[in-house]
Amino acid sequence: DVQLQASGGGLVQAGESLRLSCAISGLTKEDYTIGWFRQAPGKEREGVGCIDSHGDYTSYVDSMKGRFSISNDNANYTVYLQMASLKPEDTAVYYCAVDRTLEFSGYLPLCESGRMDWWGKGTQVTVSS
Repeated sequence: DVQLQASGGGLVQAGESLRLSCAISGLTKEDYTIGWFRQAPGKEREGVGCIDSHGDYTSYVDSMKGRFSISNDNANYTVYLQMASLKPEDTAVYYCAVDRTLEFSGYLPLCESGRMDWWGKGTQVTVSS
């Protein structure tokens, strides 16, 4: 049974940084995609970015490029979302998810919420002004 546990959320001030973690268990495949998504109050869920299971390639939603960085620790089956220069509009519940497939557009892993097969419960990030 595949399980994902996101953690690391909290209350920070604008301009600060935060790193979220996603611990993955029960997944025996070698090639898959891990994504980060977020949902702000009253808004639809939106993508942040994805990384391949080997940690070689990442793709980001255009609006997330520059301040957000995804990496993984294969040895510990953990994926990270490093967020810098946080803004109040980054306030949201952040989710990690896994797509059991690994497909690319060029060198960019495909990263759409509709492709994800398993989801974690999310971790709240609140950025105060």
